Order: sequence, then C-alpha cells, then structure tokens
Amino acid sequence: MVESWVGAMSRLLPRAIREGGHTFTFLTRDLHHYLRSAPEGTAHPLLGARNTITAETNDTDALLPEVERLHAVLAFDGVITSCDYYLPTVARIAGRLGLPGPGSEAVEIACRKDATRRVLADAGVPGPRFAVHEEWADLAGAAREIGYPLVAKPVDLCAGMYVRRVDDEVQLADVYRTLADVPVNARGQRRAPVVLLEELLDGSEVSVETVSCAGTVHVVGVTDKSIGGAPAFIETGHMFPAALTHADAEAAEQTALHALKALGLVDGVVAHTEIKLTADGPRVVEVNPRPAGNRITELIRHVTGIDLAAAFVEVALGGQPELRRTDTGLRSAAIGFLVPQAAGTLEALDGGELRDAPGVLEVQLTDPGKVVKAAGSNNEYLGHVMAGDADGPGARDRVEALLAGLRAGLVIR
Repeated sequence: MVESWVGAMSRLLPRAIREGGHTFTFLTRDLHHYLRSAPEGTAHPLLGARNTITAETNDTDALLPEVERLHAVLAFDGVITSCDYYLPTVARIAGRLGLPGPGSEAVEIACRKDATRRVLADAGVPGPRFAVHEEWADLAGAAREIGYPLVAKPVDLCAGMYVRRVDDEVQLADVYRTLADVPVNARGQRRAPVVLLEELLDGSEVSVETVSCAGTVHVVGVTDKSIGGAPAFIETGHMFPAALTHADAEAAEQTALHALKALGLVDGVVAHTEIKLTADGPRVVEVNPRPAGNRITELIRHVTGIDLAAAFVEVALGGQPELRRTDTGLRSAAIGFLVPQAAGTLEALDGGELRDAPGVLEVQLTDPGKVVKAAGSNNEYLGHVMAGDADGPGARDRVEALLAGLRAGLVIR
C-alpha cells in the first residue's frame, strides 16, 4: 500500500485486506501524516501493517528500483492506494513489477482532469465545452468564448478543492490568483499551473460505481449526490440507489461505460464516474479510477451486501471479486454531511439520542472545541449521519430530518 487517505478509506481498506486473509506493507514518505490521531477513537489502521517503510513516494523514478528491491525480499502480490495523488505511482509500480492493475497511461490520464477531457472529447463521450490555459489573457479569452457562468477548477486536486462557479471575469480572476498561490498539493507534489474552464451544466448529479476485471466492466449501481456551498461545489449528501427512472439510470450507466472504455479503464480497476443528467442527456463530470469516497462504498454495502473496498483489494491481486447482491433488508441508504457555514470555534454540537433513532446506521460528529472554517471543499465536514430505509427510497428524507435537528443545536463562535 503506497500512502493512503486519513479518512474513511484509511480504515476500510486495511480492514478489507485483513478480512480477505492478506497482509500489507505500507510505504510512506511521512509517517507523521498518519499518526496525528487514531480515527474515531479506534485502534490506528496502520497497526495492521506487516511492515511500515519510509520511502520518497513523491519521486516515482527513484521509488521504482527501491520497490523492486523490496519485492525481491517480500514478494508482493499486488499494489494499492486509496489516495488519488498516488494512483499513477501505484499503476507504474504494478507495471514495473508485473503485477495486476490498469495501464499506467490510462490512470495518469484519468487523474488529470484536462487530459481526461481531451480523451473523452476525441472519443465522442458527451461532456461540457471546456478550455485549458495557463496564462491569464488566454484564460479570460476562453471564458468569454464559452460564456459565463462557468466552472473553474484545478486539473490535479481532489475533494472539490478550489472548484468554483464563476459568473464574471472578476470572479475568474480571483480563482486564477488563488490557484497561483497553491503550487503544491496536500502531499507536497508540484501542481500543474493550468486552469480548466468548463461550461456550467444544469441538472442533477449522480455517480456510477463500477468494477472492472478480466476485461469486463460490472456496473454495481448509481448513487445520487446533493451539492451545496455555492460558489463552491461541496458534496452535502448521497443516496444509494439513486431515485431515478430506469431510462435515466441506464443512460448514466452507458455514458460511464463509454467513458471508461475511452480511457482504457476496463481491467483491474474499481471506478467512480460522476455524471450530470442534463436536459440534453448525460454529461461526464469526472472519472475516478478508485472506489467512491464519502462512505458511498458503505451505502452500497448496506443495501446490496457488495463490499467495494474488498473488491478493490481483489482486483489489485488479479482476482475475481464477489459482486453478487444479497438481501440486506434495506432498499436505500443515505448519508448527509454537516457543513460549517461560518468560521470560529465549535462550541456545541449535540447529537443527543441520534444514534438510537429509527434507521440510523452511523453517526460521527466533531467534538466541541475544534477550530473550524467555512467549508470550501469536501474536507471541512463537522460530521455525518447515515440512515437506511427498508421499504424504499426514503433514506435521504430520513437523513435530512436528522441533520435539521443537528443544525438547530450547532453553535460556532
């Protein structure tokens, strides 16, 4: 395992490895990044590593021969990461060691939003009009040509960081200056100094969750998404399965399959493809060559019994994951996030008897005393509530009602 997130997947992936009967060696350039706290008061997930090795994971050319030497001693069967920023590194390592996994070029393209746009456009996969520029004059000219409002975004950051709606040139200039002041990502990797402009798409957003193995792409299902925090695009909640007509679900799935084929992500990958359902049909937002975040994988497990973290492990080993649905007793599951609207210190967040409310599956809340800031991405949540519905697509309404009660008791000063 080459690096990881410090959120949900940092626990789900080691658990899936262990429950699959496997062990893992953990490679990181900065162990202290993971040792700041044991998440949710549980044993730290890295305690499950058979070996923990410090290596310069940000220099892939230097890392490859080092991993080869480790491979000669430890005999790895697969290579994996849950962090977007190291997906290309993992693909190159797998290729170098002759281990299972998608092609490194396909992964590198999928992890660059501008490269993805170009490949999908050439393949005729529907998406927004777009432009990519580094210089301000070129960017401003492209914006006028596409027409406001637009979406401006970095090509190589995650979790919705610095993705903004821009309604005029003044707002675009603000985004341009902000991104110029962010030369590296959260892992110290140098960023590409370009900005991606996209036509603003209207319509609901969903994601298609897939598992590709042995040359076949299996569709697990479609998840919906709610967005807030304008002008940012913050994910405020999800429900699985999305409450769509059969025609809309089928159209989203076929668009995702078209995108995955165009990118060459048809073997050895679990993917999370984001789709906008516009009046003119589905449009691809992003293709992520890894399992969905924000605990979408857990929504799916609660409803279908399919464990996408376990599937991620198995395809990394070249195996056939278990994708048969089981009757879990739930017809839908949803999650809602508590998004801070103001900066300050969290003084009160009373969950009360929330955990005992009907249908509740998970509750995680930030402890009072934490310094918070108004959310600008998916990294500033104050907690979440997950609930299920045994009868139909009522999980989202249940979660929204529970969140409304939480917001009433939220105090930030």
